[in-house]
Amino acid sequence: MQRYVCVHGHFYQPPRENPWLEEVELEESASPFHDWNERITAQCYAPNTASRILDHKRRIVDIVNNYSKISFNFGPTLLSWMQRHKPDVYEQILEADRVSQERFSGHGSALAQVYNHMILPLARERDKITQVLWGIRDFRSRFLRMPEGMWLPETAVDTASLEVLADQGIAFTILDQSQAARIRPIAGKEWTELTPEDRIDPTRPYLCRLPSGNSIAIFFYDGPISQDIAFGGLLRNGEFLADRLNQAFSEDREWTQLVNIATDGETFGHHHRMGDMALAYCLHHIERKEMARITIYGEYLEKHPPEMEVEIVEESSWSCFHGVERWRDDCGCHSGMSPGWTQAWRKPLREGLDHLRDIVDPLFEKHAAELVSHPWASREEYIQVLLDRDPERMDDFLVGQTSRSLTREEKIKLLKLFEIQRNGMLAYTSCGWFFDEISGIETTQVMKYAARMIQLAEEVFQTPLEEEFLGFLKQAPSNIPEHGNGRRVYDKFVKPASVDFLFVGSHYALSSLFEEDLENIRIYCYTAENSFYEQHTAGQMKLGLGTTRIISNLTWDETEVNFAAAYLGEHNANCGILEYMSPEAFQAMREEIEDVFYMGDIPELIRSMDSHFGAHSYSLWHLFKDEQQKVLHDIIHTNLEDAENTLRNIVDQHYTLMNFLTEINTPIPKSLHKAAETVVQSDLLRLFDEEEPDLAQLERLIRQAQDWRIHLDTTELGYKAGWKIDHFMWHLEQDPENRELLQWIIAILDTLQPLSLDLNLWQSQNIFFHLVRDTYEQMWDKANQGEEAAKEWIGLLQTLAGHLKVMCPGFEEEE
Repeated sequence: MQRYVCVHGHFYQPPRENPWLEEVELEESASPFHDWNERITAQCYAPNTASRILDHKRRIVDIVNNYSKISFNFGPTLLSWMQRHKPDVYEQILEADRVSQERFSGHGSALAQVYNHMILPLARERDKITQVLWGIRDFRSRFLRMPEGMWLPETAVDTASLEVLADQGIAFTILDQSQAARIRPIAGKEWTELTPEDRIDPTRPYLCRLPSGNSIAIFFYDGPISQDIAFGGLLRNGEFLADRLNQAFSEDREWTQLVNIATDGETFGHHHRMGDMALAYCLHHIERKEMARITIYGEYLEKHPPEMEVEIVEESSWSCFHGVERWRDDCGCHSGMSPGWTQAWRKPLREGLDHLRDIVDPLFEKHAAELVSHPWASREEYIQVLLDRDPERMDDFLVGQTSRSLTREEKIKLLKLFEIQRNGMLAYTSCGWFFDEISGIETTQVMKYAARMIQLAEEVFQTPLEEEFLGFLKQAPSNIPEHGNGRRVYDKFVKPASVDFLFVGSHYALSSLFEEDLENIRIYCYTAENSFYEQHTAGQMKLGLGTTRIISNLTWDETEVNFAAAYLGEHNANCGILEYMSPEAFQAMREEIEDVFYMGDIPELIRSMDSHFGAHSYSLWHLFKDEQQKVLHDIIHTNLEDAENTLRNIVDQHYTLMNFLTEINTPIPKSLHKAAETVVQSDLLRLFDEEEPDLAQLERLIRQAQDWRIHLDTTELGYKAGWKIDHFMWHLEQDPENRELLQWIIAILDTLQPLSLDLNLWQSQNIFFHLVRDTYEQMWDKANQGEEAAKEWIGLLQTLAGHLKVMCPGFEEEE
């Protein structure tokens, strides 16, 4: 009887965007990456698009897209980020689903997911519906087909949630074995009760009949194997994992068996380094040894419909022994990282959000009903805007929601109403309750969404909301004494992230001192339209004066600001900003501040700016993190260039002395050695910034570093060199028969060998593998026909294959 194996990966990260900016800001804890999305993409999401299968000499013999061979779901908010920031990885994920349909009888690997990972059993019915509809619509816009299955966040389930899935055409979902209450044959009458010791058999699908008359299929993944993959050692060896899966089959079963596992997708590469390769080799080994047929849930369900019926455990989940209590109370479930900590903050946080929702939802319905015919149906359609914020598309959406013509002010109000609802739902993202401490980044993130909802609601409804919410947070204890409670956490970590038009305008004003092109600048989800700007320079000091319109690209709200910004050297930059300054007042301010600026009287300049702008003053400290880092880099870079030139003069002056000391085996004095270390490192890095590095100079610098026993930062050098090699490999991909370029890539790799750099050549290996696979046979035929150019090309490729540790067809060595 045929045996089947299905691996499911739940790929998800909580939305990390600042709700006022709609972008992920710099996250220092993710260093050396910009943020955790970027870090996990590099460690997991990207490697799984091109995972390596190695031979016994650890050479690459195949590169496979794991997503095309497993069942997977991606969080819609994560894919939205990936589409903007990692489009190559994003496209490979979509391509994997297209390829999988050819492999799995027309069924695609990808499943949909509830939109922003809300715990559905704890949600109101209309939120359940919107979350499922948004998840389906997001999926269809990306994968261009209707999803067959849908992942429930934390596999948290109740009958009402299954009703929503079935009503929207979802055929199946995936649950943990512990979430099955009882089973019986579909045609049978007697139920068999299940216990924690006697769990449901996960090797077949089950039918769940619903009170409405609808039904949905449920797959229960193998819990023990999934646990060992996530937390045990199964990913240390792909063959070992394959054997473990194979052991789950039993000759005692009379049906066609499906061994299926499910775990967080981040397990394959982020939580377990090179876990993607273990997964790739596992599937390769199963297929090569014909241990089982690799499948996905949709294909298996079509070929082997349920013969058994199941009833679920209501309000259960895969990560909380108590069901869904982890997301509404101090149930005792925690990460285990901080023994003795309490999660008593969970209940007040949820109660505070519920209280906000109970106030805001009726107000939304009342105000929206004045503009559209069906407020809640329009909220469901708002996913159109989230998928494409092009102004024309947004306007088409607004027009389509009402039978009358809306004024600009009414459109702004309607967009704000929908943003209130969106942020209100994002505030229920499950990650906010999952971990141990209320001041953690996941929990402060959901509080930021609540704060953004409050800000917009207070603008639209003219009703104070924040103090009531903070009353609930005051009852939420922190485990960290200096934080005290949720209210203090809110004040320390949430309020500073909030943004208004003046803050955005101050960012523009300060940035203008360091930018050249100031026309229609995009500042995250805002646009700054410059109507007047002038800049004055006196030595290293700069003064910028302007009038700018700041427009929200989300709500179309806007305001005009007037500002003065001054850079006084080093890290000293300040600006003052006001809304709606009269032309006369602005002109007077300009003249006074310009006069003081050219006098070079810095204290008077600061006093003059304070007198005009009062409390609305900002400094470099207030810049958004990314721009702050950019400006500081420019400032520091200028100072470092001066310092480096000083050190270079010292090295040049004592060059022959250092060579002489080296020849007589005498240590170079520390001061000279440190100077040389800085200069050589800098010269090497600068080489890789050139369009075509000078290989002779590269070789000379490497020899110099060796002779002078200089300790180089090989991590930094490896990154820059790897990037440059990737760059040239990309050019080779465009022109595969360019032998000069091929020779140059080999030459630079030869030259770099003495440094033993840890080069990240992942992208170069991908390019090389596919280039050879697509062109080798044709070139080999030419070589056999006596074409010298083809013979030379093949020889060069074989040399490069050695550098990249790739074993391609036709490259086999004599053993």
